[in-house]
Amino acid sequence: MNKPRAILIDIIPPQMRKPQAERRLFELESLVRTFGGIVVVKVVQKRSTPDYKTYIGRGKLEEIIETAKEKKANLLIINNLLKPKQMFAIEEILRKHNLKNWDRIDLILKIFQKHATTAEAKLQIKLAAINHMGPRIFDMGMELMKQVGGIGTRGGGETNTEKMKRHLKEQARQIKKKLQKSSLSRSEHRKRRERLGMKTASIVGYTNAGKSSLLNALTNKGAYVANELFATLDTRVAKLYLPPSPGPNPQSPVPSPQNFLLSDTIGFIQNLPPNLVSAFRSTLEETIEADLLLHVIDVSDPYIQNHVVEVEEILNQLGVGQTPKIYVFNKIDTVSKQHLDNIWARFMDYLKQSSTPDSVSRTPDHEAVFVSCITGHGLNNLKQKIQSFL
Repeated sequence: MNKPRAILIDIIPPQMRKPQAERRLFELESLVRTFGGIVVVKVVQKRSTPDYKTYIGRGKLEEIIETAKEKKANLLIINNLLKPKQMFAIEEILRKHNLKNWDRIDLILKIFQKHATTAEAKLQIKLAAINHMGPRIFDMGMELMKQVGGIGTRGGGETNTEKMKRHLKEQARQIKKKLQKSSLSRSEHRKRRERLGMKTASIVGYTNAGKSSLLNALTNKGAYVANELFATLDTRVAKLYLPPSPGPNPQSPVPSPQNFLLSDTIGFIQNLPPNLVSAFRSTLEETIEADLLLHVIDVSDPYIQNHVVEVEEILNQLGVGQTPKIYVFNKIDTVSKQHLDNIWARFMDYLKQSSTPDSVSRTPDHEAVFVSCITGHGLNNLKQKIQSFL
């Protein structure tokens, strides 16, 4: 299978600073690589407002089409969520040039489809795709209706649109029904754990921060790990055995609770659309119901501060901003001690200045730990911090 050759297009406001603009394209390029594509050209256009009809403007689109022919590109990816009319207008122009067009959400959904392994994850992605594609299909039907018979007539375009609308609504209803069954099943599992006195911690973080690696390092779960965005989409739960607590008398260690569970689920990303969060809500329930959050942070991430803020914002959206958390700075084997010292200083400044909930602003030093899932450094310290929470 030939790899898609993509032209990346981003529209930014004139006042946006260069580092922020570079970060936006860096992440889009990472998404393309994760999907398996090749980036041949990156186009950044400064506009106060996107073009109403084609988002980037007809003249700029024609210019990009010529570039695509020259570079043998077959795919345009626009780094935003397009309105149905904009997508339809662009596709009408591109069709005669044998070019395809995706927006940012199309690309993320393609990656999700590639990485989904369980029936539940596939259902969640299908629901997200219906939510995303539905309005686009309806709008295309309206355009066809105008071409066939004009507004208010019963042309073939209108009939097909109504059929498609009913079909998609029924599909979405059936998917939600199946997902609800999974949600109820998980809810029963959680109730049983509560009856047995089990505590749970949920591993959260930006995609590719090392969440699955941490789950494996702490529990030997054997979760799939890859150096790419959204490598895993499913919730995995594993038992964590904690060492006995030293207690007040070193000669008589206090036994640890053996029924402690860790869960790991989908990673977060900037501008994660509400539709995707909604579609994966049943998976995210393990995070929502957790007693403790382990926020995994990649210390080698060039955009570490942005990603910390964005994860905290999504946690707030999920209603778990006040849940106790431990910040787990991962991949310390990849950077120098000076780099770690700088990160810690900047992180403490962030906590002091943060406008996030009080539980974040008040986070003391002992609620953060530096670890390496590769070498094992810091993992025992992390277990002790989890035990202190209990």
